[in-house]
Amino acid sequence: MEFSKRFVALGDSFTEGMGDVDPLRPHQVRGWADRVAEQLCADPRWGYANLAIRGKKVGQVVAEQLPAALALKPTLVTLYMGGNDILRPAVDIDSLMVAYRDAVAQLAATGAAVVLFTGFDSSGSAIFEKTRGRTAIYNEAVREIADEFGAVIADYWRWREFRDWRYWSTDRLHMNTAGHTLLAAKVLRVLEHEAHIEVPELSAPTAKSRIERLREDAVWAREYLAPWVKRRLTGTSSGDSLRPRFPDLVSLEAASAP
Repeated sequence: MEFSKRFVALGDSFTEGMGDVDPLRPHQVRGWADRVAEQLCADPRWGYANLAIRGKKVGQVVAEQLPAALALKPTLVTLYMGGNDILRPAVDIDSLMVAYRDAVAQLAATGAAVVLFTGFDSSGSAIFEKTRGRTAIYNEAVREIADEFGAVIADYWRWREFRDWRYWSTDRLHMNTAGHTLLAAKVLRVLEHEAHIEVPELSAPTAKSRIERLREDAVWAREYLAPWVKRRLTGTSSGDSLRPRFPDLVSLEAASAP
């Protein structure tokens, strides 16, 4: 099927949809990008491809996803990459952003509208707060690149609603369904697309004792933190054996249930 409007999403787990579980979709996730595509694809002229894979760093996105994206001749591109690099023990942000800029230059040269994401403000996260300064430097570079190439910013850093941990999954690294839904609504507003997404109401916060919090922290450390640290020490990724969820353009219909 030929599409005159083509939305291509690139990046890592953030764009793949991790945390928004849907057993009926590829990789068993849905995510904000799918939710945006569902709204766009209500117009049959739109097609959608999602090339994002969890765990990918900037060099991998550029080498593996960028050529495929260019071949799809996008008219709209979303790009978030760099989060996995920032979380490494050491990273050269300046070199990272040289590769980032080159990728944006190639995408912008196609004539496509390009949407770039700032990184999330990790203030308040016991594990990831130490990367806050790196992310701030990264964000400033993203803003400069957006200005240079006429890209639009989806300003995740400034969307303070996401400081509410009820929008996050149990792994404390990815948004849950409510978070992905809220983000989809915000991206659609950035795109000035007239669509309505109903964001789930958050459950009332529950008071927990210190003992309960410690038990939750212990479970989280065992089930999520330890495997995450092991992958980084061994140079492996949870996405090493995965292919893109939607490597070719499709018309994506909205799920029948939230």
